[in-house]
Formats: sequence, structure tokens, C-alpha cells
Amino acid sequence: MKELIEWIAKALVDKPEEVDISEVVGENTIAIELRVAREDLGKVIGRNGRTAVAMRAILNAAGTKAGKRYVLEIHE
Repeated sequence: MKELIEWIAKALVDKPEEVDISEVVGENTIAIELRVAREDLGKVIGRNGRTAVAMRAILNAAGTKAGKRYVLEIHE
């Protein structure tokens, strides 16, 4: 899932070299932390948060199948 979110984020931003993703694995929850350049933050979040909501929906669907809970955190 980490690679998928990284691929989506790099396709959206102007500075793909500044995209950084890390995973924090818990017992039933996996937090994916996405860091992008300050000027690319709006592109990853999207208008009214629609892009971020879509990425979270993908994670939730995959998590349901895997029996895990994914959380996407977006930072600058």
C-alpha cells in the first residue's frame, strides 16, 4: 500500500523527488505518513479534500480485505 500511495502522490506533485513516505506499524493499524513539499500540499489534499479522501478510501478498501486498518497522514 505504501508504494501505491507513493506512486499516486508523485503523479500529483510538481516536485516528486520531495515525496517521502513512511509506515508506522501497530497491532491492527498501519499509519502511512506522506510528506510533500509545502507548495505541493494543496495538490495532494485536493479541492475540499477530495484527493485525500479518495486515497484514504483506497486504503480502507485494501485494509478491509487484508484485515488491517490503514490511516493516511499528510504532512508538509
